[in-house]
Amino acid sequence: MPKDFGHGSPVCVCDATYCDTLDPLVVPAPGSYVKYESSKAGKRLERSEGKFQSRMSTRGIEYNLIRVPMACSDFSVRPYSYDDVPMDYELKHFRLADEDVEMKIPLLRRALAMSKRPLLLFASPWTAPAWMKSNGDVRGKGTLKGKAGDKYHKTWANYFIKFLDEYAKRNVTFWAVTAQNEPLAGLFTPPQAPTIAFTAAQQRDFIAQDLGPALARSSHRTRLLMLDDQRIHLPHWAKVVLGNATAARYVAGLAVHWYLDAIVPPAWSLEATHKLFPDHFLLYTEACTGFFMFRFAVSLGCWERGDHYSYSILTVMNHFVSGWTDWNLALDLGGGPNWVKNFVDSPIIVDGSKDVFYKQPMFYHMGHFSKFIPEGSRRVGLHSSRRCLLCQLEHVAVLRPDGALVLVVLNRFGRDVPFGIRDPAMGFIETVAPAHSIQTYLWRQQ
Repeated sequence: MPKDFGHGSPVCVCDATYCDTLDPLVVPAPGSYVKYESSKAGKRLERSEGKFQSRMSTRGIEYNLIRVPMACSDFSVRPYSYDDVPMDYELKHFRLADEDVEMKIPLLRRALAMSKRPLLLFASPWTAPAWMKSNGDVRGKGTLKGKAGDKYHKTWANYFIKFLDEYAKRNVTFWAVTAQNEPLAGLFTPPQAPTIAFTAAQQRDFIAQDLGPALARSSHRTRLLMLDDQRIHLPHWAKVVLGNATAARYVAGLAVHWYLDAIVPPAWSLEATHKLFPDHFLLYTEACTGFFMFRFAVSLGCWERGDHYSYSILTVMNHFVSGWTDWNLALDLGGGPNWVKNFVDSPIIVDGSKDVFYKQPMFYHMGHFSKFIPEGSRRVGLHSSRRCLLCQLEHVAVLRPDGALVLVVLNRFGRDVPFGIRDPAMGFIETVAPAHSIQTYLWRQQ
């Protein structure tokens, strides 16, 4: 049921007895197409059908990428690590926390059981145990003690393996790990935030001498992603890390965050990196809205925050990025919990006092991609005439593994925009992108 909180667009209210769902996706017969539309006016993945002219459950939006913090992040309820016994270089006292055993793992196993598609889990560390850090605290800014190849770095690399081992014992395996969450942006976070700082050269050496070999020796087929920070560091970080043949051998891809995207164009960072290192994929691994908003971290029903998500996804997909991950699956009404008080917004907001949760416009914006573009899809060429300079539409076209085509169209402006879609193999669709809307078109070629 919709509810308007006065922020421009309604949310969907869900409780134990009701939540809106989507029917399982069915690709239409050749010659037909289906369109799914969401809008600021209140449409939410509304389905319609048409014909070409001769010129996590299948009832959800099917997320398939999940990021899991390795021990605490700022969005934990407390700071903690898995081994607080000083000088335990053999990690004999390594133990998962109650948060893992009682909450994360049961939820992940439920999600894995419900999903009809493979779920790809990747883990990211925020901080090492206090005794490994230069500042002697899991909180705050610090580096790993010593240098690459020494006992601290070897122990920290083995900490990753212990984490993977313990989750695997509980039937949860990871597709990838990132070497460190925000190794440079951590220098600008709140003073108490859990972090370890690395330069590009330090990450290169840690990967080449410690983490890469540890993963290769382990029984896990887990991929390694470098950076996990802002794209302003590209292509410099890629040149430093992947320019080293030893480090490059262990790295599968580059993890990117969205927070400073406005500073550097995607062609100068993402596309430039892809051209230099085409065998290493680019993956967006963190995004959220509402950060640094001291009054309105959470803005229930804000359509523009959904626009921001879709604009980012469309932009980076058109510059060789292969996936996009939100930060928090769900938060409370205050934008937490967060023990550093770094409150932000989320596509799903939970009101525990009423036993309900709200699906925001951001949720439906993400669904226009995640529901329709499965793993293994490929971006395809799309020519746009761009005849209307004042009503430009953003878009991306994708070929699915089953041969169906997907076109996502975003209209961020306050006017309806008529446009046409021509597929040489099928014909022509004459349609309209309503003001402040996002549409997904799906069809099968002959």
